[in-house]
Amino acid sequence: MTRWLPTGLRARIIAGFTLGALLVSAVLVGTTFLLARSYLLGQREDAATRAALADATQLASGLSTAGQEVGDVLADLVPSGGSDVVVRSGDQWFSSSLTLGARDVPASLQQLLAGGTPATLRVRVADAPRLVVGVPLGAEGVQFYEFAPLTELEQSLRTLTWVLGLGALAATASGAAFGVWASGRAVRPLEQVAGAATRVAAGDLATRLPDTSDPELVAIVGSFNGMVDTLVSRIERDARFVGDVSHELRSPLTTLITSVEVLGARRGDLTPRGQQALALVEAELHRFHRTVDDLLELARLDDDTAARQADPVSVAAVVREVATRSAPADVELHLDPDGTTTVGVEKNQLERAVRNLVENAGRHAGGATAMTVRREQDTVVVHVDDGGPGVPVADRERVFERFARGGHARRGSLPGAGLGLAIVAETAARAGGAAWCSDGPDGGARFSLAFPAARP
Repeated sequence: MTRWLPTGLRARIIAGFTLGALLVSAVLVGTTFLLARSYLLGQREDAATRAALADATQLASGLSTAGQEVGDVLADLVPSGGSDVVVRSGDQWFSSSLTLGARDVPASLQQLLAGGTPATLRVRVADAPRLVVGVPLGAEGVQFYEFAPLTELEQSLRTLTWVLGLGALAATASGAAFGVWASGRAVRPLEQVAGAATRVAAGDLATRLPDTSDPELVAIVGSFNGMVDTLVSRIERDARFVGDVSHELRSPLTTLITSVEVLGARRGDLTPRGQQALALVEAELHRFHRTVDDLLELARLDDDTAARQADPVSVAAVVREVATRSAPADVELHLDPDGTTTVGVEKNQLERAVRNLVENAGRHAGGATAMTVRREQDTVVVHVDDGGPGVPVADRERVFERFARGGHARRGSLPGAGLGLAIVAETAARAGGAAWCSDGPDGGARFSLAFPAARP
């Protein structure tokens, strides 16, 4: 049963107003109809009873005249209101209508009149409703039955039923419409909070909820805006910390690199074990230097000032340059014309992102096998394919996280700190694009970048 009930807050509010309006209108309609029906029937019965008593008195007066027969007196009687009269005298029955007779008089009514008690009863004769008023004429031993028509009253009640039913439907529809309006008013603050949270999650840290005078929403608005302020402060503090640490490391790192280069120039004077230790120090220093550069780049991407509008640059041209300098000589290039692959991204950032993809393929998959740049409607897409073992589906999102690495083939003693793909993803996100990993056409991995195409 519960699966048929509305689950959303808006739907529940609308359903509540609709059912409430339906219930109230049903109660009002039912009460109004019963009261109106009781009143109209009472009025009709009173009028029919008074008319029947007058007609019965007139019939009794005629029968009191000596020599008058029931049939003769009934023939001279003109019932009021279009009623028909049936008279029983002993075992004989007389009628003022050709369609009514003894068979139409209920037996229960005959028994009441036989005891000398006047009575009324509603019956249906010839598919028409009638009110039968029975009056005993004891002095003459005669029973008087007058059939008053109720067709007009039945039509009035039917019309009243339609009017009240339509009124109930209109009231229910009005309740539903008011529920739609009320649900919109009730849910709008939640939609504003959800929209603001979505924009904040997308990187728009300047988003705030507008101030409100509603006492029920003041606490929510204040808490949300305070939360965003705290989040922005934390992000800025972390970004400054990373940038400061990276900058502070550059000076001693430069000194170390210079010192190692001096030792490298005298490599021949070292013992074999000393030469091996020097090679390890050079490799680790190179890795350390690259990590510091990556941290500085991430800190710059995290800074709001880095989100400025860049001059349009051709993705095909940048990929061609990166392929010439960093990709294997046998890499296949599939590039759309330069004029169709223009995007609004800083050239240095775009070049670094593409180079990171190429170097990632070189470190973990033996090198890039193909590089593709394609214009797809309003998006420019870059694909870098490799011939390696691929990336497991479970790791395809995690490899773009900072300091994250994939499966066993992508971890261990391999160089890198796990920041290259994070820079790729951050560069794409800052430009309104995306980065993802999928299966390559030749069985390896395919790393892709997508950027919104620049307008002419």
